[in-house]
Amino acid sequence: MATLMSAPELHARLKTGDRTVLLDVRWVLGRTDGQIEYLAGHLPGAVFVDLPTELADHAQPRLGRHPLPSAERFQEAARRWGINDGDTVVAYDNSGSMAAARVWWMLRNAGVSSVYLLDGGLAAWRANGYAVEPGEVIPGAGNVTLGEGNMPAITELEAAQWHSDGVLLDARAGERYRGEVEPIDPRAGHIPGAVSAPTTGNIRADGTFLPADQLRQRFKEMGLHMSTSVAVYCGSGVTASHEIAALEIAGYTAALFPGSFSQWSNNTANPVVVGSEPLGEGAGGADAHAGPSGTSTSAGSSVGG
Repeated sequence: MATLMSAPELHARLKTGDRTVLLDVRWVLGRTDGQIEYLAGHLPGAVFVDLPTELADHAQPRLGRHPLPSAERFQEAARRWGINDGDTVVAYDNSGSMAAARVWWMLRNAGVSSVYLLDGGLAAWRANGYAVEPGEVIPGAGNVTLGEGNMPAITELEAAQWHSDGVLLDARAGERYRGEVEPIDPRAGHIPGAVSAPTTGNIRADGTFLPADQLRQRFKEMGLHMSTSVAVYCGSGVTASHEIAALEIAGYTAALFPGSFSQWSNNTANPVVVGSEPLGEGAGGADAHAGPSGTSTSAGSSVGG
């Protein structure tokens, strides 16, 4: 299954009238203006998807900041977006697919095979000179039937043991991995054994994904081989989905830790380590339980929601 659709490919598809559901998933950690930006201009026919309310349940310390909604709730949302069985779905945002990847992963997990990320998102669409439209799109109700369990995922207990036989990737910004800042979760640092793999390294400056061979080289330098068992987490399971998409482009199948660091760090029994090494360094050690080491809300610190 292909992961990406380019702006010219999508434009050609829409011109021919092929049935396509467009989902606008503009969301950035610490900001609430996604829908305002959507209303100002979006791809023709695109439906706005509110990540905090439609792609997550309410935050719960034992499950994390963005727990996955139930299959029933997600099906209701997908039908509200106008998705029918057999439809092709293309999701996009204006942040390098960091948010759109969440709905891409969830639809794949629910059994929708024809779902893509618009490579480069809204910026790529505009760069090609294609039109946008303002206002809200309210489609007719869809009839899609969704399941669950079609994408690999791991539990908190499995995350604790993953690095023993595989590679656990931390998709957050490097400063959050190292424990230098933590803008939102209760403790700063990373899961012992996790390797730093910021999602920003998966894309070019224009927000499009790196080519497959460059992504393979990137992950190889992190210790991955084609037979490696890979799992990914971030702050709350959002940008980890982006990492999984990049890994898929590179030829890997990776598992998601849905609760991610927000779930892990809320459990005081879980060790948190600091520093640039997977198992920690210096005084941090494997038993470090330090509180947040900063309250930065810079763009870099926010990566990994």
